[in-house]
Amino acid sequence: MAKELKELTKRSENYSQWYNDLVVKADLAEQSAVRGCMVIKPYGYAIWEKMQHQLDLMFKETGAQNAYFPLLIPKSFLSREAEHVEGFAKECAVVTHYRLRAKDDKSGVEVDPAAKLEEELIIRPTSETIIWNTYKNWINSWRDLPLMCNQWCNVMRWEMRTRPFLRTSEFLWQEGHTAHATREEAEEEARKMLGVYAKFAEEWMAVPVVQGVKSETERFAGALDTYTIEAMMQDGKALQSGTSHFLGQNFAKAFEVTYLNKDNRPEYVWATSWGVSTRLIGALIMTHSDDNGLVLPPRLAPIQVVIVPITKGDDQLKAITEKLTPIINNLRERGISVKYDDADNKRPGFKFADYELKGVPVRLVMGGRDLESGTIEVMRRDTLEKETVSLEGIEEYVENLLVDIQKNIFEKARAWRDKRIYECDNYDEFKSRVKDGGFFLCHWDGTAETEAKIKEETQATIRCVPFGIEQTPGVDMVSGKPAKCRVIIARSY
Repeated sequence: MAKELKELTKRSENYSQWYNDLVVKADLAEQSAVRGCMVIKPYGYAIWEKMQHQLDLMFKETGAQNAYFPLLIPKSFLSREAEHVEGFAKECAVVTHYRLRAKDDKSGVEVDPAAKLEEELIIRPTSETIIWNTYKNWINSWRDLPLMCNQWCNVMRWEMRTRPFLRTSEFLWQEGHTAHATREEAEEEARKMLGVYAKFAEEWMAVPVVQGVKSETERFAGALDTYTIEAMMQDGKALQSGTSHFLGQNFAKAFEVTYLNKDNRPEYVWATSWGVSTRLIGALIMTHSDDNGLVLPPRLAPIQVVIVPITKGDDQLKAITEKLTPIINNLRERGISVKYDDADNKRPGFKFADYELKGVPVRLVMGGRDLESGTIEVMRRDTLEKETVSLEGIEEYVENLLVDIQKNIFEKARAWRDKRIYECDNYDEFKSRVKDGGFFLCHWDGTAETEAKIKEETQATIRCVPFGIEQTPGVDMVSGKPAKCRVIIARSY
């Protein structure tokens, strides 16, 4: 193992530092000169591009179309929806002036007092207000509905404590915004998009998730319901990995967005919004990776197969390259991304460790003896198992191996999570165990007071009322009152 890899903190020693180390050493991202913002490096951005590509296809299959809306939002727009402005007031970055001027001593710059904006502008924390102000010009009759737009963009939320990908002041995301004629259509759309996120998380990211609905306290500002997918990281904490909101008619009323129904009478439209962000890269890291580095699901790995020749002299390298070139071409024709690393600037051992660190799913190695015997060494990143196989049929072998790796890391993550879902109806037991992580299925009386007490005393929150869980009668473990439902409670990122 390369010396550089030994510097990666072990998960068992300091999980948080392990994560930070891995983000940097795997060339995913680094801190920038702007507080709370990160630079996403090419390898990290390549993962985001693959996520974006697949999600974009899935969104378009539902009928959504991509559009783009302004980065700057008039301050008055946010105040039109009371819950919305209250929810984001502390996170907004505000533009107050439109130019600077040099100081007299030329030692710096100062704001030109004459250049103060008539109305302050908010750097978008989310786009509901600017989009609904636009939709009122696009929607006139029932024939204009449903209206379904998505945008890929950046947003700014002035976070006090940041961590790369998981929580940064500026981050990349997509936000979908739809308008519908009826409440039923809008609610169906919100639930459908949650299903799209869950499918992507499990089938592409290999991350098992719990689907559910947020409590009133935890829902999106301005929504009537917020649906969520919750994933469990290796330290047992929850990570909210995607949300879909049923907005009711709140934003339609705030921005006077009406349509003429089939009886030629005006009605307010019904709305949804939904989004995921670069936080998904954090979920990938913390769900699958190990003390050797990243473990990436093949479907999202920028490099799915790396091939490293080990040679003595240019003639042997030429012979190995000639042998491997048709194999590389055949793999690429099957849609598999391949890197052939024949550079002589690094030792093979360093290359092995580096690709292991970066989570490349499959590594193929060919040396002089392999060339003679018609074999190649194969290592799979998820288990670190090696075997020597025949070159004959290697393309199909690798293709099947990638499918197996994708399945294996999902099953491993799901089994790990399922062992850490606990039923709990004793508050003392809960308080003693929650610090060690896990999802706790508990009865809840439905009150904000009980929810606040749990958060204050344990730093855990109600993640959701989960779908697919039998809702049995019971008593709230905190208040002793009859329970309204069973919820998942956990500490979270």
